[in-house]
Amino acid sequence: MSPGQQQPKLPIAGVRNLIAIGSGKGGVGKTTVSVNTAIALARLGFKTGLLDADVYGPNVPLMMGTNQTPSAHGERIQPLENYGVKLMSMGFLSPGDKPLIWRGPMLHSVMQQFLRGVDWGDLDYLVIDLPPGTGDVQLSLIQTAPVTGAVVVTTPSDVSLEDARKAVRMFEQVKVPILGIIENMSYLMCPHCDERIDVFSTGGGRRMAADMGANFLGVLPLDPQVRIGGDTGHPVATYGPDDKRAAEFYTIAKLIVEKAAEAAAVAGPTITISD
Repeated sequence: MSPGQQQPKLPIAGVRNLIAIGSGKGGVGKTTVSVNTAIALARLGFKTGLLDADVYGPNVPLMMGTNQTPSAHGERIQPLENYGVKLMSMGFLSPGDKPLIWRGPMLHSVMQQFLRGVDWGDLDYLVIDLPPGTGDVQLSLIQTAPVTGAVVVTTPSDVSLEDARKAVRMFEQVKVPILGIIENMSYLMCPHCDERIDVFSTGGGRRMAADMGANFLGVLPLDPQVRIGGDTGHPVATYGPDDKRAAEFYTIAKLIVEKAAEAAAVAGPTITISD
């Protein structure tokens, strides 16, 4: 079946909530947000998984500090785990810098394998780090799985906001609730004078959320420690909610839990599938 065809949105065995994190364009820190949000959810006591759906640029293995090859039990792939989060990424199966040159039907097939062929076990939240844009991977996921809601990441620049609006409209058109919008790289605190610098402007994400009638989940600074954490496989969320570098990720994770519960209540009960 091609990605354009409709098929039943069967729940993922054992997974109560699917949270899609997307963006209209690359370079806005979407994977950083996905990784730190997943860790925050796990540290808050929720059983959490993270699916790296960006098959062309899978950065989750590097950011989560693990690069093992998953094993298989029978026909089910066993996810890896780090920082209390179950993980799956094409980066585990095709490591290195060899590019993947795949078209729509192949992308659809691998998404279904990652969703239904992985032994996710019992999860409260499966966070899905989508590739940037509004292409085949997004449509394959949305058309075949009951996504609880979507989070859109943007920077405050006009270029990023223009593309973020397209991502919001895509989710709206396919009836996926928008849990909220995050403004990443909102500002930089000068390490020498503590002066706030609005590198990419500021406030655009909040204004966009208000204009589009969406929730605004918060702002994240342009922080060198966040970048270092991702590059070294020790994301700042691992420092806990009391660390100033991680605190906002925990605030955002709690808001996602709240908004996901509201979206699930509106959607009504769903079929439960167990292994």
